[in-house]
Amino acid sequence: MTDQAAPITVMTSGASGPYPVFVGCGLLGELAPLLKEYAPAHRYALVSDSNVAALYGESTVLHLRDAGLGAELFTFEVGERNKNRARWSELTDGLLRAGLGRDSCLIAMGGGVTGDLGGFVAATYMRGIPVVQVPTSLVAMIDASIGGKTGVDVEAGKNLVGAFHPPNLVVADPDVVATLPGAERAQGMIEAVKHGAIMDDAYFAELDREMPAILDGETTALERAVARSVELKSAVVSEDEREAGRREILNFGHTLGHAIEAACSFRVPHGTAVASGMILEARLGVSLGVTGPDVVQRLEQVIDRVGLPSSIPDCAAPDDIMTYLASDKKARHGRTRFVLLSEIGAVHPADGSWSHPVDDQIVLDLVNAYGPRG
Repeated sequence: MTDQAAPITVMTSGASGPYPVFVGCGLLGELAPLLKEYAPAHRYALVSDSNVAALYGESTVLHLRDAGLGAELFTFEVGERNKNRARWSELTDGLLRAGLGRDSCLIAMGGGVTGDLGGFVAATYMRGIPVVQVPTSLVAMIDASIGGKTGVDVEAGKNLVGAFHPPNLVVADPDVVATLPGAERAQGMIEAVKHGAIMDDAYFAELDREMPAILDGETTALERAVARSVELKSAVVSEDEREAGRREILNFGHTLGHAIEAACSFRVPHGTAVASGMILEARLGVSLGVTGPDVVQRLEQVIDRVGLPSSIPDCAAPDDIMTYLASDKKARHGRTRFVLLSEIGAVHPADGSWSHPVDDQIVLDLVNAYGPRG
């Protein structure tokens, strides 16, 4: 390692043992020694989308080769629409043609789409090879790269085909997201807002104060936010890797958020959809008498500070939202389940679970009341 400030290290538990999440400015330049220590392999397949490949992928492969590591770049066209089984098949076939064996390691470098797709390739290639997550978007650093969830979208909905495949290592370099457009940082900060809303009122308040600096790309503020979100999410997934219990709380805002994304044919960014989903699910909790009346106002205030709308997008028709909710992978016994807050920083538990079954008519009434046709 160089003389730069020591990275923040958060240990996370996975099926094959604990793995480190490193957060620190300049870490992308330290990838080679980190791979040698935490994910040694005969060859490395670096997977990234077409945008990230041009920005970081090609140069990273050259740096890895200069460090004596065998590395090759595999790319796919950018966009959520390409997180599908066809791209999984193309990438898998590419690795096979290149002759990568079971002694290889896959590096998923990019945003949440790349982390999910690349992770799923690693989970299934030759029955599973190691994966290293190198997130380059804020949403991936804060949320998607930690916890081992991988997968692809299908016609019936988002992330319905996948596998749990924890990484050997996560390397998050806030310098990378500091150069992104502010609008992209805003999308990622919604996941940080979620972490504060479900687990840490003080962090939620800090985000409210620090949001202008974060959105301006101030690296110290970015690093603090990424590190705290990683700590919060790591604590949950270390306790419940396969979502048999408390990990359910991380779905706050995502049940309706994913349905909104699908109803809009994924034309709405993930953060925008989840922002709307959090407000709707907070309103649902208020209507059911489990959520404090000030929660919606506080959420709306922070989301407004992020610069995203909290209303349902016009492209998400209520009937379409309900159709996609019906195929939600968290549904049980034909009823969709929702994570509901009791207050900012605390989830309301229900009957030994962390999510509540809610009748479709109640949800439909809510969506109609606040949706584009309401």
